[in-house]
Amino acid sequence: MQVAIVYDSGFGHTAKQAQAVAEGVNRAPGVEAKLIAVADGDISWETLEASDAIVFGSPTYNGSVSARLKKFMEDSTRPAFLPQKWRNKIAAGFTNSGAMHGDKLNSLISMTLFAAQHGMIWVGLDMFPGHSAEEPNRVGGWLGALMLQKVNEKALRVGVVLIGVALTIGLFVKAQ
Repeated sequence: MQVAIVYDSGFGHTAKQAQAVAEGVNRAPGVEAKLIAVADGDISWETLEASDAIVFGSPTYNGSVSARLKKFMEDSTRPAFLPQKWRNKIAAGFTNSGAMHGDKLNSLISMTLFAAQHGMIWVGLDMFPGHSAEEPNRVGGWLGALMLQKVNEKALRVGVVLIGVALTIGLFVKAQ
């Protein structure tokens, strides 16, 4: 199985999240993560079509996903949306901002709607919020991983790695 992680990262925070998701995905036997940074240029639509799941990641800027991730979403119309190439694939998402809330939920809602329009199956994060900066899911997201840029590095890794683990569980359930 293959999981593509499509992300944008303005200052490196989202790239760290993407790497942690890949680490969680790669923990499952027989599952391989493919990191795809939208800032690198050409998107391999074939890789995305061949993936069993796609995870979307973006910093939250001005209450929404980054312009580069939004461009990726719009660019997917011909190669993926119209022919419904991602229909019934598993989807998940993550975001971060410099403020505790920072309107990150709106970014996840944008990703969820995008996935729904493609006929994808969204996997949320079934984890209660942490009570301190050292605990995972400190920001309290269920739709996906919401991270504070200045969060404890250990909590960031644990919380986002769990999205990768949850995603692979969703993949295995779907495959059965």
